[in-house]
Amino acid sequence: MTKAVGLLSGGLDSTLAAKILIDLGIEVHAVNFVSPFCTCTPKSAGCASVITAVKQLGNIPLKRIVLESEYLDMVRVPKHGYGRGMNPCIDCRIMKIKKATEYMREIGADFLFTGEVLGQRPMSQHKRSLELIDRQSGVGDLILRPLSANVLKPTAPERTGLVDRSALLSISGRSRKPQIALARDKGINEYRCPAGGCLLTNEVFAARLREYLAWSKAPDIADMPLLKIGRHFFKDNSDWIVVARDEQEGEKLERVRRTDAVLLLPENFSGPLVLLIGKDRAFASRKMLEFTKHGIPDDAAIRVIDFNGEPTIVGLQKPVHLQVSPLT
Repeated sequence: MTKAVGLLSGGLDSTLAAKILIDLGIEVHAVNFVSPFCTCTPKSAGCASVITAVKQLGNIPLKRIVLESEYLDMVRVPKHGYGRGMNPCIDCRIMKIKKATEYMREIGADFLFTGEVLGQRPMSQHKRSLELIDRQSGVGDLILRPLSANVLKPTAPERTGLVDRSALLSISGRSRKPQIALARDKGINEYRCPAGGCLLTNEVFAARLREYLAWSKAPDIADMPLLKIGRHFFKDNSDWIVVARDEQEGEKLERVRRTDAVLLLPENFSGPLVLLIGKDRAFASRKMLEFTKHGIPDDAAIRVIDFNGEPTIVGLQKPVHLQVSPLT
């Protein structure tokens, strides 16, 4: 039986590509990449949409691959540059296809496939970039794109008869209407936003990531979840302060805090939680007061919890300086 490995994001296109091949009698195995920049990825658990897709495809085998430090290194210095934000789409695709190809060879599959559609994404899905990705990933023409196959050159699986080219599609361009209609025909009823989402294309997050990379002497992929939360302030390559916007963000900050981080919480007034990586607690306290929406009492105090979990009450005076009183 012909066996294929497909990149399954949980979005509509990759789900449809897998369904087309399954309907042709091909044994499909899925690979899903867990990225800290996916807009639907909680921590490192992966995208829940992938599980929905797998079930709709008949519970096909699924392998998750977590993108770690090498991925952040690629994002920092992409060979083929960025899109509008900090999205290194071509380099990202090359890395993912390389890893998927390794898995393809590991399980003895015959070819690789993706849900890419010609002309859908301006940076990575025009003919020249697709050819570049195939060449530099090392997979060559063993990669099939079922949704756009008939507007692209025939691939090895088609030429050798593993896949019937006449059963493949000619979709191109940015409209999602053909995919949505096809999904109805094939009984694919549950899928996330068809276009998916990557935080690196978000201009606000991209600017924050640039600041972080300029600030950090040793950028760490483990810091990426923290970058998604709150307001961020970087002090001349020394301190990093994060201010929660609301109670929910405060709870998230507590969950993803670094082991060397200090938490500052309002003790006797209503204000935001602040996370400090560094030494300047007075500056972090000023940021808390700056974003406090309600009145600040004259005897305002802050509870400081250091990285050892030891709490201390800090009294504030104007101008802000600290008076430490051990908790009883």
